[in-house]
Amino acid sequence: MTTVTRSGEGTDTPYSLSHLDALESEAVHIFREVAGEFERPVILFSGGKDSIVMLHLALKAFTPAPVPFALLHVDTGHNFPEVLDHRDHTAHTHNLRLHIASVQDYIDRGTLKERPDGTRNPLQTLPLTEKIQHEKFDAVFGGGRRDEEKARAKERVFSLRDEFSQWDPRRQRPELWNLYNGRHAPGEHVRVFPLSNWTELDVWQYIAREDIELPAIYYAHEREVFQRDGMWLTAGDWGGPRDGETVEKRQVRYRTVGDMSCTGAVDSDADTIDKVIAEITASRLTERGATRADDKLSEAAMEDRKREGYF
Repeated sequence: MTTVTRSGEGTDTPYSLSHLDALESEAVHIFREVAGEFERPVILFSGGKDSIVMLHLALKAFTPAPVPFALLHVDTGHNFPEVLDHRDHTAHTHNLRLHIASVQDYIDRGTLKERPDGTRNPLQTLPLTEKIQHEKFDAVFGGGRRDEEKARAKERVFSLRDEFSQWDPRRQRPELWNLYNGRHAPGEHVRVFPLSNWTELDVWQYIAREDIELPAIYYAHEREVFQRDGMWLTAGDWGGPRDGETVEKRQVRYRTVGDMSCTGAVDSDADTIDKVIAEITASRLTERGATRADDKLSEAAMEDRKREGYF
């Protein structure tokens, strides 16, 4: 609970913000800071819950004026159809320009090659960085949170990237109070994380409070899945299932959404937002730790990709 004291007529009247109000206020401040400091910002928007909350906060930051940023999505070609539908519907509803960087285009040109495991998440870096350079985006909003993964816990709210979009943790700048340094040289840009201090539970409580619409796969539903490396994956043309992997119908939901080849579902009967919140409250695993195979490739998988230019 954040408490602010307001003085009036000889008395001090306490004014309290809930933790969600404080997080919202911080995020709104970050969006407005970027609008004031940068010439061409863009919001990474996949149609997943964190990017949806981030866009909701941006709408709040500038209402009744339109959001002064476009949207950008790196489409692996293996994304969940429900999420892509929500992405397109949201962009249309708010009359926002949507830039799409396609991994499939790079594969078709021979610039990128399919991985033996079928996952395309690690292939997103080149399309992302080249799109940033081509469009001359100087600030790129991402929905990363420090509670998700240890490499993301190191990240500042304003994260400087060099002319090759690479991240060097030694160049991290101090961030005192709510002062953010957006200074960058020509060719460099800044990745901005308005949800840095949020947790998965905060995100869901905010979704409940604001009545934010999400793709249905975030809630329990019956789905055809198969098990690989301890995770329930969705069958698809990305390469699953293999011989010996049996497809079965299960009641599942998704805690996080990415490439179908590396995003696992969890067994769940949480078909309402209150049940989801109760489930997350009882969980002792982060959403990425429990359901993202691409983060399990090595101990430093996420940090290695961040150094190359990934979020």
